[in-house]
Amino acid sequence: MEKEQLLAMRHSCEHVLTFAMMRLWPGKIKAAMGPATEEGFYFDFDSDLKIGENEFAKIEKEMAKIIKEDLPIIKDEMSVEEAREFFNGNNYAGNEYKHEWLDEIAGRGEKVSVYWFGHKGEDLPNTFVDICSGPHVESTGKIGAFKLLKVAGAYWHGDEKNKMLQRIYGTAFDSQEELDKYLYIIDEAEKRDHRKLGQELDLFYFSDLVGAGLPLFTDKGTVIREELQKFIWELMKPYGYTKVTIPHIAKNDLYKVSGHWDKFADDIFHVTSRKTDQEFVMKPMNCPHHTQIFAARARSYRDLPIRMSEVTAVYRDENTGQLQGLSRVRSITQDDAHVFCRLDQVQEEVKSLYEIIQKFYQPFGMPLKVELSLSDSKQPEKYLGDKQVWHKAESTLRDLLKDFKIDFKEVEGEAAFYGPKIDFKAQDAIGRTWQLATIQLDFNLPERFQLEYTDETGKKVRPVMLHRAVLGSVERFMSVLIEHYAGNFPVWLSPVQVQFVPVSAKFNDGVKALVQEFKNLNLRVELDDADETVGNRVRKAVEQKTPYIIVVGGRELEGGEWTVRLRGVEEQLKISKEEFVNKILSEIKERK
Repeated sequence: MEKEQLLAMRHSCEHVLTFAMMRLWPGKIKAAMGPATEEGFYFDFDSDLKIGENEFAKIEKEMAKIIKEDLPIIKDEMSVEEAREFFNGNNYAGNEYKHEWLDEIAGRGEKVSVYWFGHKGEDLPNTFVDICSGPHVESTGKIGAFKLLKVAGAYWHGDEKNKMLQRIYGTAFDSQEELDKYLYIIDEAEKRDHRKLGQELDLFYFSDLVGAGLPLFTDKGTVIREELQKFIWELMKPYGYTKVTIPHIAKNDLYKVSGHWDKFADDIFHVTSRKTDQEFVMKPMNCPHHTQIFAARARSYRDLPIRMSEVTAVYRDENTGQLQGLSRVRSITQDDAHVFCRLDQVQEEVKSLYEIIQKFYQPFGMPLKVELSLSDSKQPEKYLGDKQVWHKAESTLRDLLKDFKIDFKEVEGEAAFYGPKIDFKAQDAIGRTWQLATIQLDFNLPERFQLEYTDETGKKVRPVMLHRAVLGSVERFMSVLIEHYAGNFPVWLSPVQVQFVPVSAKFNDGVKALVQEFKNLNLRVELDDADETVGNRVRKAVEQKTPYIIVVGGRELEGGEWTVRLRGVEEQLKISKEEFVNKILSEIKERK
């Protein structure tokens, strides 16, 4: 089923959920809102009833009944006045949420689009009607396999100042087979939830005193962050990238010139100084700062390309209700780079970035699919620059992908506000896809900041700007990795690579010397000499998903063969100390 058809079916299924609940509890449910999503759908409602998952079987039975009735789904229009009168009765009396939508529609001077589920003019239990712009399937009988998933709290409009509503999540697919596959994935995803594993493995925490969406990384979590950053830098350095450093705040003028001020006004943190009248902001993006490094001195065509790289935090004022573990935070560490180059250098620079991205994802076993993200021709106001600039940028990237003989699909409406981009979708171990890496082509920011270089004829020319991210946000990528590996990180990424467990206290000094020997080889090792049984100490290391656990006694210290417990393998490895050291160093070097 095509994506648009699937979204229409899920949207219809969400309305069937609302319909079913209003049939089951007439007059006790205030329907607020509920869209289709990439994963399914959800519906927010206000009620004195506390509807939990124990009610799902009853709700699903009623939904199935509505689907079986094969009721027509009919679009209709009302004036705002007609809609106000209609939604003052007809099972909607006292529903302030519908009237808030009507106020917004009235402010736009539009008519009210509604959909009837059943025959127009009838009322519950035969017919349900709601404010909606669609699209929907033709009738309830066109809805495929569905399932309700969970209940959660959600603030109206995602604003914690508003009332907390109840939200029911569900999903729908064209066939039961597709639904079963999805249910397997979400069951696995629940087991792998990075928020749960992050706490269990002592990787990161959140503090109410620090604030929501501001993660605190432990020493173990920091190991993973630094290994990822080191890997990216190893890949980038041979291509001529250099590191730069910028501050975390800037005058708001910088973002007014860049266009971020208008496009992201609600997401910017404002900073007030008591010693100056200037207004500052916490940087939501790094690219405007980097343009100012380029603009700081005269540039010649011989200087280009200039490749700036930085791993640094940006800050977005996300609604509390939208925050989710490391997946969506307010302090976002970006692995960021910007290339300033001549037009004739774009192909080679994009090719280099493509190679870096391919090399980075190879060790993780996450296959990549490529998309060309274009502007939405129906909403040009969302983007900076004129049509000619956008056409040139989009054509350039399209031609490059064709020249590289890369399979890709075009997606309208997914471009950045300043330019089109090549997006890379990585598939994780349980089949989910994540948009992580990106290469963006930008003619607009060089124009807005009046950037220029002198060409070989002495003429002043605008450079082309490339934005690129390999892993995107460090926080979000870590959430993906934790779930991809279910916490079983490969040796090179594991915070603790080897756990030594002395057989008894009399061997502690000998094992401490062994630990130091391994640390001198830059291996991450720990010693558990707690006054507990060997079995308990081994069990703790297993729970921490340590790749190698070695129980050490007199034989091992005297040069005898080691018995090494490998993570996830029942049969233990018999190996000499020298062979083990060579094995683990080789795995780290090859990033296994």
